[in-house]
Amino acid sequence: MLATPVYIICSPSPQVGKTLIARLLSEFLLLKDGAALSFDINVREPSLCDYLPDITERACVGDTYGKMQLMDRLVLDDGVAKVIDLGFHVFDEFFKMCYQIGFVEEAVRSHVAPFILFVAGADRVSLRSYASLRWQMPRSALITIQNEFVLRHELPGAVDHARALRLCVLPAFLRTYVDRPAFSFTGYLRSENDSSSELHQWIRRNYMALRELELSVMLQRSS
Repeated sequence: MLATPVYIICSPSPQVGKTLIARLLSEFLLLKDGAALSFDINVREPSLCDYLPDITERACVGDTYGKMQLMDRLVLDDGVAKVIDLGFHVFDEFFKMCYQIGFVEEAVRSHVAPFILFVAGADRVSLRSYASLRWQMPRSALITIQNEFVLRHELPGAVDHARALRLCVLPAFLRTYVDRPAFSFTGYLRSENDSSSELHQWIRRNYMALRELELSVMLQRSS
């Protein structure tokens, strides 16, 4: 049996598209598997709970009780993929907690496969945080996200060796459209008759990229 995956979408910087990526991944998993569970660790609005309230739970790592509750759910091998939208304000605290409690080791013992989807930036804070994750986490668990809205050029040399997923820029008017809480990527694909529309192509392209990423993850989980 394959291990239950846990995808942690993170960045030490605000406004880099983490919640957008978490939405895409959550909806993709829900479409493919029929089930997914997301955790929202944010203090700013809008948050993942606003977009996917039926499959999203708020989580807190500001106290011991909140940390225990979250970790108990993340090391549960129930076959349901988990997605974490990790707010930048708790980036350091979350990974400090993971290191202190031996989260990766416990996950492996519990037949759970954690993956860190790091939204890359060219700033010093982003590069320093990525270097820290490389030291804390297995190399195979670290995946770089290049959101071209934030990072239009090539990935910085410090992160370009890792597995990467590129998220293309959406025009401003389409970004405003998908930012509405009632918008669903899968719902749009099912209801939009014009498959050649820019938004339709953007969603399909990203779903296909997520599928390729998951296939590489599945090969790793089965090895």
